Amino acid sequence: MSEGLYCPPGDFHIDPVRPVPRALVTHGHADHARPGSEKVLATADTLAIMALRYGEDFCAERQVAKLGETIDINGVRVSFHPAGHVLGSAQIAVEKDGLTMVVSGDYKRRPDPTCRPFEPVACNVFITEATFGLPVFRHPDSGEEIRRLIASTRQFPERTHLVGAYALGKAQRVIAGLRAEGYHEPIYIHGALKKLCDFYQGRGIELGNLQPATVEGGKRGDFAGAVVIGPPSAFADRWARRFPDPLAAFASGWMQVRQRARQRGVELPLVISDHSDWDELTETISDLKPDEVWVTHGREEALVRWCQLEGIAARPLHLVGYEDESD
Repeated sequence: MSEGLYCPPGDFHIDPVRPVPRALVTHGHADHARPGSEKVLATADTLAIMALRYGEDFCAERQVAKLGETIDINGVRVSFHPAGHVLGSAQIAVEKDGLTMVVSGDYKRRPDPTCRPFEPVACNVFITEATFGLPVFRHPDSGEEIRRLIASTRQFPERTHLVGAYALGKAQRVIAGLRAEGYHEPIYIHGALKKLCDFYQGRGIELGNLQPATVEGGKRGDFAGAVVIGPPSAFADRWARRFPDPLAAFASGWMQVRQRARQRGVELPLVISDHSDWDELTETISDLKPDEVWVTHGREEALVRWCQLEGIAARPLHLVGYEDESD
């Protein structure tokens, strides 16, 4: 259907691309969690994130899905399981008449201190994303990328390190990564990140000393050697030019593509992704051993071909409306 993934027996959509009567939502990124549906079922953190982003009236009725618990919707059993993508993210298992389908949403397999780790869920049909579904995408160790950032601040102590990071998930992960690597200086954040950073800290995720990234009331030189984090969109406006000799960095899986880094004027590309890379995608399918794999968005054809070569039935769904840039 044009609204996205739809379950006819249960009469519900998963991550619909436009308002529907009943939506099950995997996580709070805007391309998966849209306002306006009548009823929304999601984890408590995802519902809270949607309220922060869209206002308390983002839907008429909300219901909390506790991880691992089964909920009956019109005779269809659904349950939510950690996806390892961002805080509150979940895979959704749908079961009826002995057939289990799992919708991955966006997910990753590597450690992330800001959210629960991915949990494999046995299923007959696995509906997976494929944002980085090409063999060329093999992401490096995230800790090593953070250490490169810290090393750069020491090499260029006179420059402000402006780090582009998406507001939900990536920004907090970069901050937590800096703290884990022993960086205890104040980290300056764009105003667009404050609500979500406060929310993460309210959920017990320690981000350390965060300060507003504003030059009002101070001098440009106050930010020499500092790490400043903001949404990528902010780097195109005057805000970014207020800092002394800024060094542009960007945390994204797409920074593995050098042309993308050059197009954005990024001096320090940080390959830090909240999505699975090729090895993680294929590892997950191998772990689950489903009868069939459906690929929802991203680089669909390569992963479908890999499945077929492994003797697993697979097909692309060609869904539209899901962005590949929110990494």
